[in-house]
Amino acid sequence: MPEPATSKSTPTPSARPHALLPLLGPAMVAGVAYLDPGNVASNMSAGAEYGYLLVWVVVLGNSMAWLIQYLSAKLGIATGESLPGLLGQRFRTKAGRYAYWIQAELVAMATDVAEVLGGAIALSLLFDLPLLVGGVITGIVSMLLLLLHSRRGSKPFERVITGLVVIIAVGFCAGILFAPVDGGSVVEGLVPRFEDSGSVLLAASILGATVMPHAIYAHSALTRDRFGFVPEGRVRQLVLRATRIDVTVALVIAGTVNVVILLLAAATLQGVAGTDTLEGAHAAIGSALGPIVATMFAVGLLASGLASTSVGAYAGAEIMSGLLHVQIPLVVRRVVTLIPALVILIIGVDPTLALVLSQVVLSFGIPFALVPLVRLTMRRDLLGESVNRWWTTVLAGIAAVLLITLNVTLLVLVATGA
Repeated sequence: MPEPATSKSTPTPSARPHALLPLLGPAMVAGVAYLDPGNVASNMSAGAEYGYLLVWVVVLGNSMAWLIQYLSAKLGIATGESLPGLLGQRFRTKAGRYAYWIQAELVAMATDVAEVLGGAIALSLLFDLPLLVGGVITGIVSMLLLLLHSRRGSKPFERVITGLVVIIAVGFCAGILFAPVDGGSVVEGLVPRFEDSGSVLLAASILGATVMPHAIYAHSALTRDRFGFVPEGRVRQLVLRATRIDVTVALVIAGTVNVVILLLAAATLQGVAGTDTLEGAHAAIGSALGPIVATMFAVGLLASGLASTSVGAYAGAEIMSGLLHVQIPLVVRRVVTLIPALVILIIGVDPTLALVLSQVVLSFGIPFALVPLVRLTMRRDLLGESVNRWWTTVLAGIAAVLLITLNVTLLVLVATGA
């Protein structure tokens, strides 16, 4: 197998658990995609409208996300290249490459809309800033975080994002300590079922916010940036072991927070008027659990918006670079990708509705990222000893079929007006 041009030296780790700690980090950055404001809006809406009905969707999505993110990380480690970069090398026609780039770019822009809107809403809740001003501030902060990555490298960027993840987890989970969760209903919510077309719509939104296409693209790039090409043998095996731990920790945190958000909404917001928006949910949480919990929720939402929009912009830059072999200055790209979110704020579209719908757009982008990922990671000529085992490919294939089936079902329901 020819070694890719990108070859970054990776320190040789020992087999001791503490020696694996320096290798952790990329999954926590990618995992921020599972804690973005779109997740908050989707899970909050699901809990407020349907109670515990869709708990199973969050759990299923997080379980699939573990496998998917590990495959993406493994691809970067075993090839020294990102998923967009590998796809850019394999398209036979320029038209095909541009068509794929357009859909991937639309998904990245939908992601950015959710993240900027979430940050804007949080700044409005905390400081009573106009949404447009909050959107601009969120974009500027994300730009500064990206500059940190480009100038100081991946590790300082990972540390900042990890700090924001801690704030997100504390901010969103604090309320559950005071919310009267119904344990029996939680267990019932683990049984897969839908109630109506609205629950299917929210399920697609939750999955779009959980198994996120841009996180699939980004994770392979993050491991490439951190490790480069890792040769076959003991070093790669240890890096992959650390990566499995990394992905597990990141997604346990993300999954727990997402379930808690839905349970918090189910326990305190179900049947309460006005909770179909994040502003209304924040007010209802304040009324039910007190202003301190409401403020912590808003702080978590702000950290979510700032961290996730940085990772989303990183993914968008990688998509363009890998597929089109075009490098655009970071500031220019950040300004361009901010425009859709700012337009939504200017024309007065309901931000929470835009957040939920953006997650539905993401769900339709999942197959375009997931199917190529599975196909590439099952190629021995590309991954060598790290090629998928047969059962890994089967599980990943099942996940792809489930996600695609849900999207087709959603299209039918919307088309028939069910």
